[in-house]
Amino acid sequence: MENFLTQIFNGASLGSILLLIALGLAITFGLMRVINMAHGELIMIGAYTAYVIQLIFVTYVPDAMFDFYFILAIPGAFLIAALVGSLLETGVIRHLYGRPLDSLLATFGIGLILQQAARSIFGAPNVGVTNPSFLSGSLSVFSLELPYSRLFILGLVALCFTALALFLYKTAYGRKIRAVMQNRDMAMSVGISSRRVDNLTFAIGSGFAGVAGVALTLLGPIGPTLGLTYIVDAFMVVVVGGVGALVGTVAGAMGIGVFNTLFEYWTNASMGKVLVFALIILFLQWRPSGLFPQTSRSLD
Repeated sequence: MENFLTQIFNGASLGSILLLIALGLAITFGLMRVINMAHGELIMIGAYTAYVIQLIFVTYVPDAMFDFYFILAIPGAFLIAALVGSLLETGVIRHLYGRPLDSLLATFGIGLILQQAARSIFGAPNVGVTNPSFLSGSLSVFSLELPYSRLFILGLVALCFTALALFLYKTAYGRKIRAVMQNRDMAMSVGISSRRVDNLTFAIGSGFAGVAGVALTLLGPIGPTLGLTYIVDAFMVVVVGGVGALVGTVAGAMGIGVFNTLFEYWTNASMGKVLVFALIILFLQWRPSGLFPQTSRSLD
């Protein structure tokens, strides 16, 4: 029983990481129908932002304040990844709307460029980011050892999801984004600038990818290909949950995370991944629009 509960916790931890990565895809893919293959490189940018801030603190800040680097890395990664995402949308993606194959190939190429840029700046080998002292150790709950780093990731994901939900459902600009997601032509007819909405949405989605990169530094070394490990799973989360549906994104991420961990526990890592893919294929045969399909009103 103890091993089973441990696997459930590990699955929830993996699901929370997938959720944080997929939050950005859920709104960008849902809004613009752009398959952004460079999303993984935005995760990598967030991770390297944490690494650079750590180096700055090591060099210029007293040791007693070292732990604050991680607190600053989270908003720093969000802003830098959001800026890169905004530039990417302005310079490339906005010219490729309605051309999914072209956008897929273009963002794939951009991802390769960003990977090579990271290799040129930081080197090809992986680098380590030191965990802050307040995230060392674990919490004992009913003979279960729950690492503080994993618990922090769960809390960070909950905070990011709540912030995004409040922004989308409680602010005027959030309502504009949802209006464009549901019916772009109708939203434009009432004066909403879809151009600004697209750029802001892409920047926000990219920013959450950057935060996900910071969270991944708690789990191990980082490198130029960090995002490739998670990008396919993130797209699966979005498709299973329902494109553009935040609740569906949560359900899809947690479901994939838990099932993946349980299958790996019962078989092995490779077979567990195969079983998850097979389960998703069977599910999409039953519900091709996902758990929570997006609905909209239109005039015939």
